[in-house]
Amino acid sequence: MSGVRAAWRALGVFWGVILAGGLGVAGALHWLGPPDAPAPPPLAATPSFAAPPAAELAQAPAGVPHAPATPAPPDMPEPPDGGTAPSAAPLPEGVLAAPLPPPAAAPEPAPPPEAPLPPPLPEPGLAPSGGTVIAAPRPELLEPGPHGPLPRIGPDGTEPRLAYARPFGGAETRPRIALVIGGFGQAGMRAEEALRRLPPATTLAFDPQALRPDLLLEQARRRGMELLLALPLESPGDLPSGHLLRASLTPGENLDRLHRAMGRFAGYAGVIGASGTQRGERFLASPDALAAVQEEIRGRGLYYVDPRPGATALAWHAAADLVLDELPTRGEVEHRLAQLERLARLRGHAVGLAAEPAPLLVDRIAAWAAGLEARGLVLAPASAVLHPPETTPIPSASR
Repeated sequence: MSGVRAAWRALGVFWGVILAGGLGVAGALHWLGPPDAPAPPPLAATPSFAAPPAAELAQAPAGVPHAPATPAPPDMPEPPDGGTAPSAAPLPEGVLAAPLPPPAAAPEPAPPPEAPLPPPLPEPGLAPSGGTVIAAPRPELLEPGPHGPLPRIGPDGTEPRLAYARPFGGAETRPRIALVIGGFGQAGMRAEEALRRLPPATTLAFDPQALRPDLLLEQARRRGMELLLALPLESPGDLPSGHLLRASLTPGENLDRLHRAMGRFAGYAGVIGASGTQRGERFLASPDALAAVQEEIRGRGLYYVDPRPGATALAWHAAADLVLDELPTRGEVEHRLAQLERLARLRGHAVGLAAEPAPLLVDRIAAWAAGLEARGLVLAPASAVLHPPETTPIPSASR
């Protein structure tokens, strides 16, 4: 029993020594404090700005922020002529020069001005208040034909070229410009929009192959627009067709085809030797074939518009001076309209021709015509720029 007690006493003494040693170590660490931190590595050299001396601060003007002195610029070279170079006044020591403002950006070039808008037009199908209305087809100016009623000179001598012409003041002395726009009857919705936007003095050419052109014809008459029949004359590259007037046909065959075209509708003042982009170059190159057609046109009291500049005819006639839409771009159309103005000022009149009422062309014509009178010119129907029939017959082709 005594041995067990001795063992427990020995164990207690052991743990007592361990606990006393631990407390001694903790007390020593507390007395010594935490170990010193290692010094940080040296940093890269950076520019430092030292405050200026008090004497310099006293010399700086009031209200100007103090800054370190900047190095003086290098000496300027002597001028070659021995003069003195201008120098700027020195800044006070310790004062920074104000930074120069950034250069101003160059102003954007102004865009070119838009063409003036066209004047307001009346509602579709209605004539403007107090405006002109072209007469509807008159029975006394028609006669039966194998393909429909044909135009003729009336019993009292009235000619269709006068009865269906847009009135134009005979005392008008300003240079005249006539515009003939083709493709009506085949252009669909574009033709209806063109009827609303084109100036009433524009002359319209209708294709004889058009399907039911009656509505468009009526709207054009109510707007006071002069009407032409577009003749289907043979052009290079045309395929054989039963409606084309061809130089290789006999005069009788061509006369029948001419009557077929004339009988499609009524109320036109004249005809034009072009249909859309086809301008009848091959047919017009045959003087005999052309003379027979022109004789028939004159005998029926119509006038004739030739698509070739300077051309003459055996009937009352006009010739196109410029084709407006050969290059259908805005710039080119405007350029050719300006050319028409120059021609009109030079000769007193000019005629422009277009193949169809494309939206761009109609927009440019409407804008151009809005300021035409302010420039001293007037838009006229084709009947106002006609020449009388030639008294010398057209020469026959050499055989």
